[in-house]
This record gives sequence, structure tokens and C-alpha cells, in this order.
Amino acid sequence: MHATLTPPLPHDQARTLRALIEQESAQTTSEPPAGHSCRTIAVVSGKGGVGKSVIALNLAVSFAQQGQTVCLLDANLGLGNLDLMCGLNGYWNLSHVMTGARSLNDVILRGPAGIDLIPGASGITELADCPTDAQHQLLEQLTGLERRHDVLIIDTGSGIHRLVRQFALAADQLVVVTTPEPTSITDAYATLKTLCAAGMSLGVVVNQVDSGELAIKIGERIKQTSRMFLQTEVESLGCIPRDPAVPQSVLARQPVVTHAPSSPAARAIARLTQRCQGNRASGNTTDTFFTRLTQSLRRAA
Repeated sequence: MHATLTPPLPHDQARTLRALIEQESAQTTSEPPAGHSCRTIAVVSGKGGVGKSVIALNLAVSFAQQGQTVCLLDANLGLGNLDLMCGLNGYWNLSHVMTGARSLNDVILRGPAGIDLIPGASGITELADCPTDAQHQLLEQLTGLERRHDVLIIDTGSGIHRLVRQFALAADQLVVVTTPEPTSITDAYATLKTLCAAGMSLGVVVNQVDSGELAIKIGERIKQTSRMFLQTEVESLGCIPRDPAVPQSVLARQPVVTHAPSSPAARAIARLTQRCQGNRASGNTTDTFFTRLTQSLRRAA
């Protein structure tokens, strides 16, 4: 068990961070070959309670089951619970890395199917307030972490909060989660309106549906409305059926794709994974996700 540490004074922050990162550098694995590209997918929703985090977790595990190396960031603005959903307890998070109380390796949890889980990713928003040299060193480590994975999935907060937009717009691909409820559909469209950007792949998945036909109608309605009023193409990524295996897996603190792999919901997640794999975005390819996010945070600071 780690001893309780008192956060260093602000003027010691850069020095402490530098020492921790230098120690970590000796432990990190070698960088992948040149040309390695990490796909970044942000899972977003217009409102809470639509199953966004459940989909983000199961999507990450599904990618890992297909042989991809996956990192999952819990960026739920202080309300993250992905570690609990995996049967883990992630007390330390990126905010502790920012203060120098913990190193980056300390906060990474090994999740189901070997995914790497970073709890409290919203703590990275403190990066803009750190000394410049500390920013550069931590960014280098985060970028190295990203490059060691094939897929980076970001479970953002709900709604269109400024920080949610910054996390989402730094990704290559957006997966917007809605349910058949009219208010949820309206909020999903409002989210698309706020987040649509040139070169970014946009998709909508309808969760908790009782009818595949209804899901198709909802997806088409969002596609047509976005094309007409936003001049933006949005792909329908399918649906996740209402399935008792999902709440049962949450109670068991396991992803449904491992808890009940033959369930309708698990099979739907596998299809969603395939659609996301075939939806490679052409934009956001010059920099890493963390570089783009840091630049956005600095502009907003």
C-alpha cells in the first residue's frame, strides 16, 4: 500500500514532476516503428443516462479482443467510474500526476482483455497551469503512451461543456450515443452541431432500443437533418438492443462482452467495433491526440 504523500509546493512542482518522469522513462517500453498511427475515438453524448460509459468500456475491450492494443481514458469531469465498472479501484489519476504525487505509470490500471485504463483523465486540464518545462515533459510521456497503443478511446463527460468539446475535437472519430427518447435524440443532434469539424468522422449509435427498425429510422433522421442543416455527413453506426445482460454485467463489474459474450448486446458491440474500424478518419493525422488537446487547452487558458 502506498504511503500518503503531501502534494509538493507549487514552486517544487516542475522539479518533482521531472524526477518522476525521468524515473519512468527508464521503465517504459520501446517506441513502435516509425509510421505507427494510433486511432483516437471519443465517445460522447448529449445527456447522461444513455449508457455512454458502458459503450466506451465495451468498445475498448472489443477492440482488444480483436488483437488491438487499447488505452481507455476516463474523462468524465470528476465523475468517472470506469475503474469500478471493471472491478478495479483507481484512486490515483492524472490529477495526481499533475501535482507530482504520482508518476504516469502509477495511475495506469490493467483492465479486462489487457486494456490500459487511465482514470480521471479530466485531470489533464490542469496541464495548462503547469510550468512550461513540466508541460513539455509530461506531454512527451503521454504522447509516448499513445504511440504504444493501436487505439485510444476517450470516454468524455456528457453534454457540451467546454472541456468535453476540447477532448472530443482532439480525437479522430466521434461516436455519439443516444437512446430512442425524443429528448436524447434532440441532445444528440445539439452535440453534433457543436462538435462537427472538417475532416472528423462522425457517427451515431442508438442504445437501449427495442426495435432495430426504430433504430434505423432514428439514425436516418439524424443523418438527413445533419446533412441539411449542418452540411455534415453523419454515419449511422447501428444500435445496441435493450438487453438484461447489460445491467447484470454492470452489477458484476465486468464488461458485457466478457460477462455474456453471446448476448445480443455483446454481439452488437462487436458489430459497432467493426464499423468503427472501417471508418478511418482522414483528419487530425499530423499530431497526436495529446498534442492537439494540449494546444487547445493552452489557447483556452
